[in-house]
Amino acid sequence: MNEVEAAKKSLIDAGLVLDYLGHGDMTRGHVSLRVPGCVEKFFMKAHSIGFDEITMDNILTFNLEGNLVAGTARQHSERFIHSEIFRVRPDIHAIIHTHPTHIVAFAATGQKIRALNQGGAIFEDDLPIYSDTMDLIRTQDMGRRVAACLGAHRAVLMRSHGLTMTGDCLAQAVVLSVMLQEACHIQLMASASGMDLWGFPSEDVARIKKNLLSHEQFVVNYDYLVRRARKAAGR
Repeated sequence: MNEVEAAKKSLIDAGLVLDYLGHGDMTRGHVSLRVPGCVEKFFMKAHSIGFDEITMDNILTFNLEGNLVAGTARQHSERFIHSEIFRVRPDIHAIIHTHPTHIVAFAATGQKIRALNQGGAIFEDDLPIYSDTMDLIRTQDMGRRVAACLGAHRAVLMRSHGLTMTGDCLAQAVVLSVMLQEACHIQLMASASGMDLWGFPSEDVARIKKNLLSHEQFVVNYDYLVRRARKAAGR
């Protein structure tokens, strides 16, 4: 398997994990990855298929203008989320846009994420909210505004819409998406209790965040999630 084939295979695995863990929302989510050795192009899941239906044949290739350069499947109208973020963030190699229930519900509240669990510690004071619209991001200009809201952060919540997560690799983007989904779920439940939400000292949160952001953590946990998703899918 060459480098390009391996990259496409990693998109297939990422799709299986995202579907397995509730990020699917039928066919509406999408995941992308820069083409190996070519920073000006990226692979992306096609429209009209679920995350669990990604194959070598339905992965599309786009440039940083959001134009299709290879592939024949239908393209997502929200490809500009990916093209505009890739354009301004050369450090990013993978992008996920999904609509998991607890993240959408949490984003609708406008709350800031808090370190109520370890996943929350990663994103406390590091999670902007895009509030211009809850509509789809169908133009370059809208994509630019999402990218501007993301700024130098790892992720941006899109109010009443969903999540855009980035990573320096697919493993990081997928694992962080899973951890943020759990953090949003926990904060929603804790807030519903009506009790005051207390927190740990900032130095404690910073130490946990540093440990959780180690590359090894992403690789080990992503490989585990891929094994589970493949098993659930009978592959």
